[in-house]
Order: sequence, then C-alpha cells, then structure tokens
Amino acid sequence: MLRFIIPIVLVFILELYTFFSIRTLTSNKFILIGFWIFMVLVYGFFFYQMSGSQRAGRFNMSTGYAIAMLLTLTVPKLFVFAILFIEDIFRFFVGLFNYFQQTGTISEALPGRRKFISQLALGIAAIPFAGFLYGVFKGRYDFRVIKHTMFFDDLPEAFDGYKLTQISDIHAGSFDNKEKVEYAVDLINEQKSDVILFTGDIVNAVAEEMHPWIDTFKRMEAKDGLYSVLGNHDYGFYAYKTKKEIQENHKKIEEVHKAVGFNLLQNDKKTLERNGEKLHILGVENWGASSHFPKKGSLKQATECVEDGEFNILLSHDPSHFDYKKMDMPKDKNGKDVIRPTDIVDESNIIDFDKKIQLTLAGHTHGMQFGIEIPFLNFKWSPVKYRYPRWAGLYEEAGKYLHVNRGFGVLAFPGRVGIWPEITVIELKKRKKVA
Repeated sequence: MLRFIIPIVLVFILELYTFFSIRTLTSNKFILIGFWIFMVLVYGFFFYQMSGSQRAGRFNMSTGYAIAMLLTLTVPKLFVFAILFIEDIFRFFVGLFNYFQQTGTISEALPGRRKFISQLALGIAAIPFAGFLYGVFKGRYDFRVIKHTMFFDDLPEAFDGYKLTQISDIHAGSFDNKEKVEYAVDLINEQKSDVILFTGDIVNAVAEEMHPWIDTFKRMEAKDGLYSVLGNHDYGFYAYKTKKEIQENHKKIEEVHKAVGFNLLQNDKKTLERNGEKLHILGVENWGASSHFPKKGSLKQATECVEDGEFNILLSHDPSHFDYKKMDMPKDKNGKDVIRPTDIVDESNIIDFDKKIQLTLAGHTHGMQFGIEIPFLNFKWSPVKYRYPRWAGLYEEAGKYLHVNRGFGVLAFPGRVGIWPEITVIELKKRKKVA
C-alpha cells in the first residue's frame, strides 16, 4: 500500500506547487478551479488507458498518448516545484526572522510569494513543455544519420572500406505516419551500404503489428543482404501467457523477418567472402542481465565454426551482454540467480569470450527517448545511463568495440526529446602499419 501512497503524495505536492504559482498570478476562480478539474481528467484518462493495456497485455496508441500527455504536463512542473521550493526556504527564514523581531502572528511575519518568481518558474517550465510537444509531434520522426569510421588491425584487406548500416528497435506497433517511415527507409537506402543489420525489437509484442509496414521496409536494399536478430519484445512475453501462444507468435515473427527480407540469425552466423577472405556476421538471440527479459543468446552456438583470428561482427540486442559480470545477475531472496528454464547461462560476456568479436552492435536502450546531447562538446546524458552504462554510441574495452544504436522507433512514450531516432552508418577500415 505504501508504494502507492508515496507517489500519490509526491504528485499532489507537485500539482499543489503549480497551483500556487498560478494563484500568485491570477485570482480568477474559473482558472483556479479549472486547473484542478483538468488535472483530474488527465490522471483519470491515464489510469483508464493503463488499466486497459494491462488487461490486454499490450500497449496501444491511445495508451501512448495518455503517457505523452501526462509526461508533457508533469515534467515541466518539476521545474516549478524546484524554484518555488527554494523560494519557500527563503520565505521560511525571513518569516522566522520577522517573527522574533516584531510582534504578531506567524502568518503576518511570513512574506508572500513574489509574482516575479512565479512568472520565472512558469517561464522556465515552458521550455521542457515545448520540448515534449516537439518530441511527440516531430521528434519521434526526426531521423538522424550518424556516421562512424572504425579502424582495425585485423580487418581482412578485401573488406577495407566495407560499409554497414545498423538500425534497431523498429517497434512497428508505435508507428502512425507512413510518409515519415517511408522517408526513413529512403534515407537508409541513400547510404548505399554493403550490408544492413537490424538489432532486434521489430514489434512491441505481437507479430501482426508489423504487417502494415512490411511493404515499406521490404524496400531496403544492400548488395550483401539484410541480417537481423530478435530483441526482448519479439518473444511475445508481454502479450501472451501460454507457451502455445508464445510459440505461435514466435513463428509469425520469423515469417515477418523473412517477408521484410531479413536473414534472421538465431545463434547462427553468415559468412561473407571477398577475394578468398572472410567476414562473419554473427547473430544471437536476446541475452541481457535483467531478470525481466529472456536469455536465449548463445555465443558458443553462433561461433561454432568460427576459427581464431577471423573477423567477426556480432548482433546482440541488449548492450549488457557486452560486459555483464556474474555478480550483476539478478538474485532471488536466497541469493540464487533469477533464470527461466529456457535461459542460456553457460557462457561468459562478449568481452571475456574465448573467440575475439571485434565489433558488437546492440540497441535496446532507445537512449530512454529522453536526454541531452551536445555533439561538438562530446557530451551526452540520459537517465538510462544509470541502468545501462553503455547506452548510446561507441564504446571500447580490451580492444573490442560496442556500438549501441539509439533506436528507430519508440515504445510507450510516443516521442523523443533530445535523443533522436538513429540510422547508423559504419565504415570499416584496415589500419595501415607505420614503417
């Protein structure tokens, strides 16, 4: 019960401070009463949609917009609260001083709220409010092409200059603008990459979510083909409860990948050859440290016929697969690892794996669809970093690289604020030896 009471109290305090700021600026009863009526309707709509989604076992667009409305109206109020709370601390000490310096009641000693402070608070709050509005109506389709050139000592000479495009987290069930999605597919094809690689979560939960978009995505082209893996949302656990339903959805997901033109890699590999030299595209099923997601990925199976010294590019949806430690595994109350009967737990992380995987491509985090990035300062921040330390862009450890894509689509919140949908283009270059 306590876990419900605390959020309710915190939300009420947030709304109360916002009400105080408005009341400082106007005494119009229609506006003041209208504020509370409007917020009750917003929260009512949100809880109604969320309860419907829980019963159905999946999100729909109405639920997404209910989340968007709540966040757009709530996040800016955090700024109002912060500014007015600081003012209240100041008012408290001034009131305390006045009370002991003069006679009268505490209410008489306490100074009133300053109109300027309330105006400042609401003005600053308007900035994130506008940002969320942009994120919902424009930002979610503001596709960015991010390019990297990577140098490797052991890249086969025949693949020097090889170009790949990575997309991730399509989440087709959250699309509502065909023209924008078609524009993104055209943008992918404009890169003229040698290969297109998709790192999972083609739907939110149900295979049918992708059906209206198959003809759009099947236009993607690359001369060495399109390759994909599954993400945690592709297993149907969020929508189905019985083993039979999950298996049937899984078969449909495989058919969707095939219809798009993806070669779906499930703990498998595809070997590309040029002039007698090899490059392996490895693909594992979902594997992440969280107990909430299936662990079906097997590096051992995917690299079964890979020899030492060969060049490998791995598709693994969850970036925590890259460097998780055994101690990071979730535990039950008895201290034992939380695993499902179908989980694969007999292998190390990617960094410590006995066969070298030069480049790993992942997605999953979406950059939380919210954050701040300043490219020319090499600065990026998102709350998701506290859950996934490697959450966007390129990372390197022990001579092995990880790239985490910010995602193509959206989930739950139908928008992006500061973290834009990404199409990644990576050019592989062989590092020249200095004589």
